[in-house]
Amino acid sequence: MLDNVKVVLVGTSHSGNIGSAARAMKVMGLSQLVLVDPQCEVDEQTMALAAGAGDIAENAVIVSTLEEAVKDCGLVVGSSARSRTLEWPMLEPRECGEKFAIEGQKHPVALIFGRERTGLTNEELQKCHYHVCIPANPEYSSLNLAMAVQTLSYEVRVAHLNQEASQYPPQAEDEYPRHEELEMFYEHLEKVITDTQFISKDKPGQVMNKLRRLFSRARPEIQEINTLRGILTSVEKSQKGE
Repeated sequence: MLDNVKVVLVGTSHSGNIGSAARAMKVMGLSQLVLVDPQCEVDEQTMALAAGAGDIAENAVIVSTLEEAVKDCGLVVGSSARSRTLEWPMLEPRECGEKFAIEGQKHPVALIFGRERTGLTNEELQKCHYHVCIPANPEYSSLNLAMAVQTLSYEVRVAHLNQEASQYPPQAEDEYPRHEELEMFYEHLEKVITDTQFISKDKPGQVMNKLRRLFSRARPEIQEINTLRGILTSVEKSQKGE
């Protein structure tokens, strides 16, 4: 299961943070590191701070967009502070670990971490099924990147070990769509509700954001997504008079 867990770092600007994150991962048995549009190289400082986990940093997959990083994932969770402007389904770290331990049995899952100074953008956060917030001291909640990776990787490992030790470990039964399939559904949905003039072509954002939040909260299974796409196709045919 742990091999199915991706740790995705977006726009990392300090090479040492890549090494420190790799070290945090290896301590917890994780090995799949993905760098999205890194603003630095994997260099000597990376290797120095990896401290024995240089293989994870050296083998990191580098992609240009978050879409590429998570397209094969059935569960995507973004690390974020609680936001008043972007309400999204939230998980506590322990809940996050438990979901990963179950769903990681069947498909790749991804933990997303943002830029050191600015975190993830709203657009990037909307690519996630859930957000996870580490309940740090509200008077001093400053966590560096490696600390955040360490904390959430620990929760994943503990949940995995608890499952292994359980006489009746929970199994992943539901088949969820991969991120790529979910994005195709959102594109299809936006096209249909634009064609039917439910939303304006010039300003689709607000309604689509709310619909993304709705479906993220509902977590439709792949058969349900296929049914919804069938309904959208039926609407398109009706619009064309077929």
